[in-house]
Amino acid sequence: MFSFFSQWYKNKFSDPQAVTLVVILLIAFIAIYFLSGLLMPILVAIAIAFLLDLPVNRLSHLGLSRKWSSVIVVCLFVGITLVTMLGLMPIIWRQSSNLLQEVPAMLAHGQEYLLTLPERYPEFIKADQIESVLTLTKEKFIDWGQLILQASLNSISDVVALMIYLILVPIMVFFFLKDKQELFASFMSFFPKERRMASQVGDEMNLQIMNYIRGKVIEIIIIGAVSTITFTILGLNYSLLLGVLVGLSVLVPYVGATLVTFPVMVVALFQWGVTTEFGYVMIAYAIIQALDGNLLVPLLFSEAVNLHPVTIIIAVIIFGGMWGFWGVFFAIPLATLVKAVLNAWPSAEFATPQ
Repeated sequence: MFSFFSQWYKNKFSDPQAVTLVVILLIAFIAIYFLSGLLMPILVAIAIAFLLDLPVNRLSHLGLSRKWSSVIVVCLFVGITLVTMLGLMPIIWRQSSNLLQEVPAMLAHGQEYLLTLPERYPEFIKADQIESVLTLTKEKFIDWGQLILQASLNSISDVVALMIYLILVPIMVFFFLKDKQELFASFMSFFPKERRMASQVGDEMNLQIMNYIRGKVIEIIIIGAVSTITFTILGLNYSLLLGVLVGLSVLVPYVGATLVTFPVMVVALFQWGVTTEFGYVMIAYAIIQALDGNLLVPLLFSEAVNLHPVTIIIAVIIFGGMWGFWGVFFAIPLATLVKAVLNAWPSAEFATPQ
């Protein structure tokens, strides 16, 4: 057994390139895991810079300097973001408040319906079973309410930090775009010269992250806009709020669409009951999800590394548990990083121990 592990260690770690890659990955993981709160504005700025790098390059190819290209793109991005947020946030806030006010009525109607089930189907459902379900549901809603209240109180204390981030992040994005080559050269000077394998993984991940961030932002906008328009045409209440939720659900592949189905179904059910209008909404929602998974995703992520759905779900669980929202957002790139490392790793055959 010792000979087996000794031979495995020599095969995998005898190359100094592999050792360099392990050290770089280990340092990056430790820094992000323990300093994620402090590094979050920097990571957000880097993600936005990846998103805006393409239009900056396009303007530079038209003859503008890198500096002015960065100024124009960042100003347009900040302006569009502010207009969108100021236009949508009041409506989303109003619809969210109205929906929360209707939750008690929805629960009361649901409770009345559940209490009629033992009378309708006495051979399958007992009254004590319904009572236990209602009790458990009430306890869960109380817990969720406490969590929402706690999150609201915590968010109030973070308003000042949020305002600082809103100022610092655009500034960092501008300098990341303007001085991209200089900053990258300075950053790489801290790494050893023997980094061929690390450079191979870095080049692959650079392309993957750029494609992923751009594709994911475009997917969120398209799915959110199409869902909002569809729900509005069908007359569904809270169409903007539900459309935004459907758009954001694409952040978590497979799981997000399943979770958002519940609020869409509940709102439509309590608005119309089990009618043709309810059926139209659910059919339209199913069509949107099918077009997203079978048409939009292949078009936007055609250059991405193929990952098995189980791998994606595991990556979402692991990285989301470690880094929250941004761990979920970057779950697929991080999973492709693991795959890129495994592909680049030396794979010498084990020698048969004598």
